[in-house]
Amino acid sequence: MDFRLDAMDAAPLPRALATEAVHAGREDLAGLGLHAPPLDLSTTYPSYDSRGEAARIDAFAAEGAEPDGPPVYARLGNPTVSRFEKALATLEGTESAVAFASGMAALTAVLLARLGDGLRHVVAVRPLYGCSDHLLTAGALGSEVTWVDPAGIADAIRPETGLIMIESPANPTLAELDVRAIAHSCGSVPLLVDNTFATPVLQRPVESGARLVLHSATKYLGGHGDVLGGVVACDEAFARKLRQVRFATGGVLHPFAGYLLLRGLATLPVRVKAASATAAQLAERLAADPRVSRVHYPRIGGGMVAFEVTGEPHELIAAVRLITPAVSLGSVDTLIQHPASISHRIVDAGDRRSAGVSDKLLRLSVGLEDVEDLWQDLDQALGPVRTSGREGRTTAVAEA
Repeated sequence: MDFRLDAMDAAPLPRALATEAVHAGREDLAGLGLHAPPLDLSTTYPSYDSRGEAARIDAFAAEGAEPDGPPVYARLGNPTVSRFEKALATLEGTESAVAFASGMAALTAVLLARLGDGLRHVVAVRPLYGCSDHLLTAGALGSEVTWVDPAGIADAIRPETGLIMIESPANPTLAELDVRAIAHSCGSVPLLVDNTFATPVLQRPVESGARLVLHSATKYLGGHGDVLGGVVACDEAFARKLRQVRFATGGVLHPFAGYLLLRGLATLPVRVKAASATAAQLAERLAADPRVSRVHYPRIGGGMVAFEVTGEPHELIAAVRLITPAVSLGSVDTLIQHPASISHRIVDAGDRRSAGVSDKLLRLSVGLEDVEDLWQDLDQALGPVRTSGREGRTTAVAEA
């Protein structure tokens, strides 16, 4: 008896997320005689069966299912991108995932899919990523948004409501929401959770009742600051709608980006856990520092820290030397930015402040550097602490 073949035929045992991160999307490689996933850069594919092609295009147009057989055209699908989609769906615990050229392209596709069903109303909770907020508020796609607190979601739902959207932990305040309670409030309306900050390493929203999970794959999924992408993890029924929107609008993920994102997933658990450990230490030190008035750090952990300074935030941004002052997040190197000036500048100032995004708030994306080196840079950028008054009260002052 060939015990090796019997073992291969047996039903696979459940695997840990760290294992899936390395192997998901790569299950067929050994059978192909490959170790590293291949990169397919083709924009089109030869076919001598035009009748068969017509039937496959008709099936895709009618149902949105991935065409059977060899690829047809890059806007319909790409083998390298499909590997990333399958891997991300595995990590998020969903049936499918559909990848796009950016996180905003992914969100746009979700909105267009719901508008196609005649459901133009969205209920959302602030804060969201600034461009997500702007897309909803501007109504450029023909949608209408009602902003509510979590407790007001159920009352805000109308017959034409097609989507509930939240972000937890939220960008940039790191506010955390009770996803399970909110999912219960949504009834039959799909709940979309932006899981960019948490990643499936810290949180899998579908396990708490969400139907759609959005990622700016540019951030932690890629993890190295060198790829743009977005992805929606969901059930296969909604994935079919998203594929049809992607085909019609052209917001496809480039194959090389799909290759980099699949590679990034392999180290995602290690990177998130390492960044979380350092971020927790930095958050603790910042919370004890008199130059800092408030620190925001999620209960679930993560590599993001938000803090409000007593001095001038722009001077801290100008003073960092090891930390890079830049937008984006989730890279192996540490980044810092001032949300009111950049990532959330497009949001109305009053809406920004009411959502907790103060003009003193700074957002720190902690990378993989040594914690002592990062603290040394933050310490010098925060400026000196001066003691004043007879009681020895400390006040923070910014360097001139």
